[in-house]
Amino acid sequence: MPRRPPRRPAPQPLSQLRIIGGRWRGRKLQFAPVEGLRPTGDRLRETLFNWLQFHLPGARCLDLFAGSGALGLEALSRGAAEVDFVELNRSAVQILKEQLSALRAQNGRVHHTSASDFLAQTGTRYNIVFVDPPFGGDLWRETLAALGPHLAESALVYVETPRDKAVLPPGGWRIAKEKRAGQVCMRLFSIIE
Repeated sequence: MPRRPPRRPAPQPLSQLRIIGGRWRGRKLQFAPVEGLRPTGDRLRETLFNWLQFHLPGARCLDLFAGSGALGLEALSRGAAEVDFVELNRSAVQILKEQLSALRAQNGRVHHTSASDFLAQTGTRYNIVFVDPPFGGDLWRETLAALGPHLAESALVYVETPRDKAVLPPGGWRIAKEKRAGQVCMRLFSIIE
């Protein structure tokens, strides 16, 4: 009797997130069910974007480890001039491109590469950078160290870590805002060099 080929696992359904402010407020977007992907929750995003509200209009933003794109999409919705999304996972990249197309957001660009490779290749300077890598690795130190040449004058860098993770910022950075919520620590650094 011939053997049956093994069954392929059913594709996982897409997860959803909601844009909480700006021109796309209330819009529900899908994102890939990728291992280690944990979009910044609504409450944390609300806090973060309250911190950034006066800095976003016209800002050039970088969303490293973009994943679902929650931070970069929220920034575009609230008036950022442009956002570069950097993501290594192919499924997440494809869905991010589809989201930007559905929103008709021509000022968002998706880069399918690692954060370190992107930073090694780009010469762009950013006003606001979002650094929210997977919590399983230790990517904060090398990423923050590589950001220096890519920061515009008076740039802001948002860093999301596990609650008890110590982050040593480069010289010339100071904590502008900090909050712990659940298992997460949010820090907003201002660059004072």
